[in-house]
Amino acid sequence: MSGVWETCQAANADDNAVFKCISDTLHKISTEEITSVRNGVDAFYLIFAGALVYFMQTGFAMLCAGSIRSKNCKNVLLWNLLDSCGGGIAFWSVGYAFAYGGDTDEGTTFIGNTNFFLSDASNETLEHWFFNFAFACALSSIVAGTVAERCQMTAYLLYSTFLAGFVYPVVAHSFWSTNGWLSFANSDPLFGCGAVDLAGSGPVHMTGGVLALVMAIQLGPRKGRFYDETGKPLEEPADIPGHSVPLQFLGTFCLWFGWYGFNPGSTLTIASNSQGNVAALAAVNTTLGAAAGALSAMFTHTIIDQRRTGIVTYDLTSTMNGCLTGLVAVTAPCASVEPWAGFVIGVLAGWVYLAASFSLIRFRIDDAVDAIPVHLGGGMLGVISVGLFSSPKRMEEAFDLTEHVGLFYSWGRGSSDATLLAVQIIAVLWIIAWVVAVMGPYIWAINYMGLLRIDPLEEDIGMDISRHKGSAYQIEEVDINKVEELISNRSEHGSTQGKTA
Repeated sequence: MSGVWETCQAANADDNAVFKCISDTLHKISTEEITSVRNGVDAFYLIFAGALVYFMQTGFAMLCAGSIRSKNCKNVLLWNLLDSCGGGIAFWSVGYAFAYGGDTDEGTTFIGNTNFFLSDASNETLEHWFFNFAFACALSSIVAGTVAERCQMTAYLLYSTFLAGFVYPVVAHSFWSTNGWLSFANSDPLFGCGAVDLAGSGPVHMTGGVLALVMAIQLGPRKGRFYDETGKPLEEPADIPGHSVPLQFLGTFCLWFGWYGFNPGSTLTIASNSQGNVAALAAVNTTLGAAAGALSAMFTHTIIDQRRTGIVTYDLTSTMNGCLTGLVAVTAPCASVEPWAGFVIGVLAGWVYLAASFSLIRFRIDDAVDAIPVHLGGGMLGVISVGLFSSPKRMEEAFDLTEHVGLFYSWGRGSSDATLLAVQIIAVLWIIAWVVAVMGPYIWAINYMGLLRIDPLEEDIGMDISRHKGSAYQIEEVDINKVEELISNRSEHGSTQGKTA
């Protein structure tokens, strides 16, 4: 304060000017300090949310490992680790630049073209990169479970790095860059509103789900799943259960926990009352979507089973996957719908999961962890739900959009404005078309070179022994001679006791 007084006194002749100078200076200092604190809070929030999203890698690893046979456990765990390593390098070198490089206030571009290798490493860019890196890792891990137990390591590395470095960034650019052709933040958005997806039902989950479907079709099913050793179709598909339900359960809860960074964190900032309200709504809808999805899938599966077998059962796997599908489905609309709609979306997600899961079996498509129903089915539902359930109040608060809202609310206004719904459907079709057009030939080429599927003998033995120097579970073998000696000793001891008695 004394320094401000001396500076103002030296620069001004009369007292009024001095006091005005002091007032203006203190106001400037106060404003700068408040801005600095706000920026610091926003940066911490984004880094913390990114850490929660990254923790989802633990969930993916545990869920995948528990859902497959123990002979391939090490293999799928290594894949999940490499999603972070190879995917992280790919996203640092080119992926982030393709997704967000060259963002400007005007114009539309198909792909970003600046900031390769984070050459413009401003503080804001660094925190934004870290948050989006966690998203890219999650996307790669979606596919790991689907192709587990039969995909070569080389193929996995090739597709996961290409996915994080190019395929996903193009989709992210179209939705979330200010220059994206689907982005609502574009200066000239599509149909005057653009596509709305707060946290990635489309760019993350649908992209991963479509790729998982492409991979599953080209890889073919695991041995013995739908066909016998001669290639003849089985009358009933063989069930290949995972080796650890507790690991599946742990993975499900880790994913649910990480989703509280995934969805609320996608507000990107928190240091204002309005953004805090948006983040809080996202957290509530995330919870309701997960809970409703789990209950919907469980009870619906129970009813179907009861009518088929006459026995009432409660399937844990369907319940867990229904929960995850609810989380995926509410990811896009979590900030633009009321809580009642979040609940409804969760209920629908449970049904979508079951229908998609049964469809895969009917068409003999093998998905070891049901990632396709969860992420493709749930992702499509989430993107379309924005066009159905988004309320005017929530759209304005979260995205500053007021003209086009969900179809159900436009009916309430006495009109039938389906503009937002139409854009959301276009977004769904775009993701499917892009991933199939790019990754379809890419995976076909890998398969043509003989790099896609493992050798049948390796599949029988398991990837852990054939490629990773031993089993994930080290169970000591007992000398059979020692076992026989123990039995003999116990027998003699019992015989002696009998004679004594």
